[in-house]
Amino acid sequence: MAKTVRHHGTLPKTLQQSPSYRRADRDIEFLNRDELRPIRLQLELLKPELIQQEEGIQSTIVVFGSARLVEPAEARARLTKALAALARKPKDRVRRQAVAVARRQVKLAPFYDEAREFGRLVSSTCQIDGRCDFVVVTGGGPGIMEAANRGAADVGAKSVGLNITLPHEQTPNPYITPSLCFQFKYFAIRKMHFLLRARALVAFPGGFGTLDELFETLTLTQTGKVEGLTIILMGRAFWEHLINWPALVEAGLISEKDLALFHYAETAQEAWDLISRNHGVASIK
Repeated sequence: MAKTVRHHGTLPKTLQQSPSYRRADRDIEFLNRDELRPIRLQLELLKPELIQQEEGIQSTIVVFGSARLVEPAEARARLTKALAALARKPKDRVRRQAVAVARRQVKLAPFYDEAREFGRLVSSTCQIDGRCDFVVVTGGGPGIMEAANRGAADVGAKSVGLNITLPHEQTPNPYITPSLCFQFKYFAIRKMHFLLRARALVAFPGGFGTLDELFETLTLTQTGKVEGLTIILMGRAFWEHLINWPALVEAGLISEKDLALFHYAETAQEAWDLISRNHGVASIK
């Protein structure tokens, strides 16, 4: 028969350091096991939900757009730098391409100002007398996301940033309300939080991430999974150049009525007027 080993006083140090001795809720190595993924998914869904409830967030407006668009002054400075580099090597193909890109970025840069103004308009209208309606939500990064969060910060209002863990580190922009700055591991749960309280989605020019979120939202709206959501594309010329919507209709891949799922706007005021009309909010200028 095995002998019973009794310890008097404290546990031996080697036992206290054993991974099995750690409490499960404090054992990061254990929580990161593949078998614990369902628990991690639940936690990612629950933590931001509880915090937003505590912060009184009733409804939101999601703003998507490129992380690579900067303020007009910065865009012009980058173009000047690219031109100077090209002047040193006029025949360099890479430098010529850099100048062409910089010129296009200058043309798109005013959207930064429009995103900032949109954040200001929405927040100054709907976050008064302690209300937290139509709170601006972004992906938390730079560019258009930063601009929208910045507009809310300009008027001392709350805004949300839903950051995502990426192979290349994403730093939250400094204009997000600290208590509403979240970080996600799973894109799927982050996507849910974008739309759980959303009353509108405003898509500025952007790349894969913007297109991903836009088309997912259009699909959810088209299929009736989401109702009452106003979708606005900022900059008709950009979007019509990028996507041949009529071709989808002509090929029978979407119906004519699906084109009514979204609207175009050119300015922050125009976008906010559309949203406020659709949702019965008194708009201000």
